[in-house]
Amino acid sequence: MPETAWIVAPMTAPPSSPRRLGDLERAGRELRRREVLVAAGAAGAGVLLVSARGWASIAREAVAAPAASCSLSKELTEGPYWIDGTLTRRDITEGRRGVPLALVLTVRDAATCKMINGADVEVWHSDAAGAYSGFSAGPPSRGPALSAATPQSSQRFLRGHQVTDARGRVRFMTIYPGWYQGRTPHIHLKVHVGGNEVHTGQVFFPDRTSAAVYRTKRYRSHGSADTSNADDSIYEPGSLLKLRRLSGAKGYVAAITLGVEQS
Repeated sequence: MPETAWIVAPMTAPPSSPRRLGDLERAGRELRRREVLVAAGAAGAGVLLVSARGWASIAREAVAAPAASCSLSKELTEGPYWIDGTLTRRDITEGRRGVPLALVLTVRDAATCKMINGADVEVWHSDAAGAYSGFSAGPPSRGPALSAATPQSSQRFLRGHQVTDARGRVRFMTIYPGWYQGRTPHIHLKVHVGGNEVHTGQVFFPDRTSAAVYRTKRYRSHGSADTSNADDSIYEPGSLLKLRRLSGAKGYVAAITLGVEQS
């Protein structure tokens, strides 16, 4: 799959430059002139045809319906590279190149099954080379560290917050994360409700998808991931993202529902 920059029209968060705005607007017009086939990930689900009215429509229509059970999502370590911040934005790429990823997260109360409106969701992850923003040392040399690292720069690419809508949903425009030694590909997240941190976790990717992505231009020089999901000491099967490949907009939509406790 060819590597590309984001080619979809933004919703509320502006892009980082006039040139990027022009590119996105032209792409949005092009998307509205055709339909995009989104391959369904579950066996027997077939193919879902959605009207391509920009990124938000694709993300909204392409995700799987929430599971029937209202299970509590497992808490997972925040890792050493969390940075306390309040960057509220949909596009978190800051010019980082890679395979586009539309990340759609739905937050619901595990006790009542009701979607939570107004929850603050923050995410952070590594770039195509496996490096986290704010840390100049590059990719971690070994697996998950136990203690928090101290930020060494003001860079904040691939980090951001969004607030859930009435359907408990947030959407981030990002890139497929790279890997680093001892860890399977993942994205970190936290959920805050009413000013309280109610969930800290990580979400993961199918091994086969990661292998395909890491053969593309921006990832190839870094090689294949050295740790699979099964071999990762933190990996949680219940936190595996559901992915849809976008044929008209090179990249993926990834979705998961997070069950949290509000009290």
